[in-house]
Amino acid sequence: MLGGSFNPAHEGHLHVAKAARRALRLDQVWLMVSPGNPLKRRADMAPFAERLASAARLADGRRLVATGIESALGTRRTADTLAQLRRRFPRARFVWIMGADNLAQLPRWHRWRDIAAAVPIAVLPRPGETRAALAGRAAHVLRHARIAARRAASLAGSPPPAWIWLPARENPLSATALRARKARAPRGIQGDRP
Repeated sequence: MLGGSFNPAHEGHLHVAKAARRALRLDQVWLMVSPGNPLKRRADMAPFAERLASAARLADGRRLVATGIESALGTRRTADTLAQLRRRFPRARFVWIMGADNLAQLPRWHRWRDIAAAVPIAVLPRPGETRAALAGRAAHVLRHARIAARRAASLAGSPPPAWIWLPARENPLSATALRARKARAPRGIQGDRP
């Protein structure tokens, strides 16, 4: 599961999803579009349907699936979503996929230790975020649960807490930069891609 606002979804999300699916040997990656991230300003969010549609444009519907399941479950926080998903899909082996920026912010997430105790976590690098993420509180608290990158294929079957730093090419795209570029574009010229 690659959760996020997807405001909008972009090639960087696709890069992370594909790199994680290959390295971790996952059957699928869900682009799990949040109906409302409690850590982000609502005023900056595009409508949920628009964000879900942008994720669906990246998905192939087979290996990469865009989903608004949090909206259907009525959850807004990752810990609550994971608890619901584990009840609904008791035999599934979920992995939470995140960028380095989210590992650095993880201690701000509601019940973040419960998240780490619920599912294995895969962390991929983001430009300018690696050092802070690996030196941050979450990485320190969970240092005993870190798995070597060479064992990436075993992460999905590892009992949590378990996490891995997946070395991958860094993708510089960000939804914030795309929104800023779109806002600066002359009227009539729009698009999510560079």
